Amino acid sequence: MTDAALVLQLLSALRDHVERVRRRRPDDVETFRADIDVQDALAMSLLVATQQAIDVAFHIVSDEGWGVPSSYADAFALLARRGVIEPSLATELGRVAAVRHRIAHVYGTLDVERLWRQVPNGLDALERYASAIARFLGERA
Repeated sequence: MTDAALVLQLLSALRDHVERVRRRRPDDVETFRADIDVQDALAMSLLVATQQAIDVAFHIVSDEGWGVPSSYADAFALLARRGVIEPSLATELGRVAAVRHRIAHVYGTLDVERLWRQVPNGLDALERYASAIARFLGERA
């Protein structure tokens, strides 16, 4: 059985970091490109929010006995197969996880403009995911 209190704590951190990214993201790419401190802050908050989403997925699929994911994307796919999230959202979250991977492992060569373009869709996907997980927990209460 999924530990709802733990998942809600993770979702709270996810939402907090999504809000930080929204608040810190400048209005234009030129400003973003020129400010490495904002790039760092935005990238770190996006990484943390995405990691929280991944942790939630792994926690649920493990506790519910739905299998062992072979990747971050597979964890989201397992949730989709069980009807927790839509398949299209699982696909989007797989892309967000790939951005997280680039931030964590190739940060020194991160394409700032690519990150700029990917952030809005990633944040929207993370927010939809948090809502879907909260619904899932509410249905099980």
